[in-house]
Amino acid sequence: MAVGKSSGVAAEKNASQRKAINGDSAVSSYAPSPADSPRHSASSTSLSSLASTDAPAPKKNYGKLIDTYGNEFEVPDFTIKEIRDAIPKHCFERSNVRSFSYVARDIALLATTFYLWHNFVTPEYVPNKAARVVLWGVYTFLQGLFGTGIWVLAHECGHGAFSASKTVCNVTGWFLHSALLVPYYSWQLSHSKHHKATGNMERDMVFLPRTREQQATRLGKMVHELHELAEETPIVTLIHLVGQQTIGWWNYLLTNVTGHNNHERHREGRGKGKKNGFGGGVNHFDPRSPLYENRDAWAIIMSDIGIACTISILVYLCKQFGTANMFVWYFLPYMWVNHWLVAITFLQHTDPSLPHYTEEEWDFVKGAAATIDREFGFIGRHLLHGIIETHVLHHYVSTIPFYNADEATEAIKPVMGKHYRADVKDGTVGFIKSMWKAARWCQWVEPTEGAEGPAKGVLFFRNRNGLGTAPAKIAAPVAK
Repeated sequence: MAVGKSSGVAAEKNASQRKAINGDSAVSSYAPSPADSPRHSASSTSLSSLASTDAPAPKKNYGKLIDTYGNEFEVPDFTIKEIRDAIPKHCFERSNVRSFSYVARDIALLATTFYLWHNFVTPEYVPNKAARVVLWGVYTFLQGLFGTGIWVLAHECGHGAFSASKTVCNVTGWFLHSALLVPYYSWQLSHSKHHKATGNMERDMVFLPRTREQQATRLGKMVHELHELAEETPIVTLIHLVGQQTIGWWNYLLTNVTGHNNHERHREGRGKGKKNGFGGGVNHFDPRSPLYENRDAWAIIMSDIGIACTISILVYLCKQFGTANMFVWYFLPYMWVNHWLVAITFLQHTDPSLPHYTEEEWDFVKGAAATIDREFGFIGRHLLHGIIETHVLHHYVSTIPFYNADEATEAIKPVMGKHYRADVKDGTVGFIKSMWKAARWCQWVEPTEGAEGPAKGVLFFRNRNGLGTAPAKIAAPVAK
């Protein structure tokens, strides 16, 4: 539903929606406003496009919907107001002292680890070369985890969950993300749009699955042939996963891979002739990218300046200490950070139990429920600040700080009921295994076989590997 009027009533409603969804303060001065969205734009989602947050949508007859596991699925029918009202008021409180203490802790972990390895994992103390190689491998893994913790804290800044002060959030987030070669404001803006369109097949910005038609085109097949295809070999799945986990993050930043590709609809016309992919004009570094609006130009430039500063420092350090040393000290841990970032995001939004929605059937409550909590043990809860374990809550109220998210999650479970999803089996090991499961089970989305009316707008994962609910059997078109 696009903004069609600018009356006081409409403005008041939009303001209440912003407050209900994002909290009392905006994340950034660059955040889109409903009043600035005179018509629908796939690349410029406004809160005015969300379904009503104060009352449940009218009941629809969806018939029998079947998820990938073969379980019957029911569309959520609660409201964002019920979610917010269930959360204790103190969970919304943000503490600068507590937030910065976590920044200090994570930096101390990074510095201490470097000090220990640099001074003691040497030929003098560890004569065996193979042992030193193994220990330095452990170093890159540990620094990757601590670096991911820093990434998550910057993510908190991007949502306004780090501090009640927008300035504190943005200055801190810019420094932390820039140090990890992340374009802070550019990411913040596109990530905000992801939150406002989660699970929407036309407007989501992260890990948007292919439709059956898109999957068929990718494989060079007809739509009706997908249910007849042989299993994808495990080696192909593995190659895809390795590529996703090694270059997926930069592929996303540079080409918008896994984000929507409806840029022609951009309300300012900046998406004309642009599409996802290398050279397509859609990325997180160009102020002219259709991921943003004209007013965002300086935010993108500031993000680029942050990246340029970090690159300059890294080049200087390479000249001072050698590229080989910097490769081990910084670049391999950096690759681990990217791996964890992609894995976490992938598994938050990809699971056999999760639906996606067409534009007609989507609303904010449905989309936020189309996420899943997982369990990553001590690493997830302490080193990664609970980003894996409390993601569902985060999609409903992203300004709640991570240290209050467990309590808030427990508070919303009774409201969500059966619509709350979590996969905590086997803890850390289960999280790693879920990557393979998601890759094998979740290849494209399509409606439940035989769906009619609004049910056609509720899509579930299907695959060609004989796992879970089989793809719908579609008759071949009759030749004329």
